[in-house]
Amino acid sequence: MDSILVLTHQEDCSADLTKTSLEAVTAGLELAEQLGAQLSIGAIAQDALKAVKVLVGTHARILSVSGDVFAQARYASDAAACEALCRAAQATIVLAPHSSRFARVMGGVSHRLGGCIDTHVSDMHTSTEGAAPTFEVTRWFYRQRIEAVLSRASRPWVLLLDAGTYAAWSATPGAVHAGEIAVEMPVQRTQVTGLRAPKQDEQTIRPEAKMLFVAGAGWTKKQPDGQIHLAEAADLILNFLHTSGASLGSSKSLVDQGSDGQPVLPFLTHLNQVGQTGSTPRHPKGLSTCCHGEEPHVVGWRFVRERRAISLDPNCGWARGKADVVYVADAFQVITRINEILRSSNRLP
Repeated sequence: MDSILVLTHQEDCSADLTKTSLEAVTAGLELAEQLGAQLSIGAIAQDALKAVKVLVGTHARILSVSGDVFAQARYASDAAACEALCRAAQATIVLAPHSSRFARVMGGVSHRLGGCIDTHVSDMHTSTEGAAPTFEVTRWFYRQRIEAVLSRASRPWVLLLDAGTYAAWSATPGAVHAGEIAVEMPVQRTQVTGLRAPKQDEQTIRPEAKMLFVAGAGWTKKQPDGQIHLAEAADLILNFLHTSGASLGSSKSLVDQGSDGQPVLPFLTHLNQVGQTGSTPRHPKGLSTCCHGEEPHVVGWRFVRERRAISLDPNCGWARGKADVVYVADAFQVITRINEILRSSNRLP
């Protein structure tokens, strides 16, 4: 019989477990019920007893690794902690959120355990085809352009779950008994001295935002008056982002313009890029502006549930059949009007 372990970790600037960790908890509860397996939840945090209080009601075995050394992500300490939790739980299936903290260490952990690992897992189920039920997972390959269903006989099997594929576990914090696991720490060659991040109003990539706003190369092209209005475009977009709290995405053609010596929005980087060579975000809503072409949006926006576009070309490959709503209008005029409405509502400075 399989034994399931869900690995979780705290937020970088908070004592609470991350949202993706709580999504993994939900996935573990569902999988344990399907397989009739024992479920354990492992927490890595500076104060794990405080972090696991939200796990009340899971009826799972809670294991924890605590200490100041685990307050920040570090390969050596995180890998040692994950290995210790996996061995203590004697897990055959290990679920973990595909966060930057776990993505960098779980490959090494699976090697230490003599197991295997799969990433970008979006679903888990039991197949009844064949002589006996088979545990299968659905995962993505090639920047989430190819979906595969696979099973493995090798154990332990480490699975990194994509964010947004399961609802986050939610409960009123309460008393939870957690078994503290001792970790044999390796020699520490690095020291975390602090966290440096841009101010919230300067951050344009917001994974938790309800809306994704994607800018295309049209913002930097000549407008009807024959001139390029780059400063105006930047001001309009930033005002909209600051007011709506949306996350900013970009087409590949727009972010590539900087390396070609062409005008580019000063706050854009390749980290904003969505599409076949960029990210595939999972925001509930999306608004595409000044974008053209079909393939980048089909791939990059496949997980956005409500998709809208502003385009002067109603026959654009993105507009035809890929957007739920299309506004045939000039994006400069539309966003200007939206910002005016927000300003009148005292939502813009």
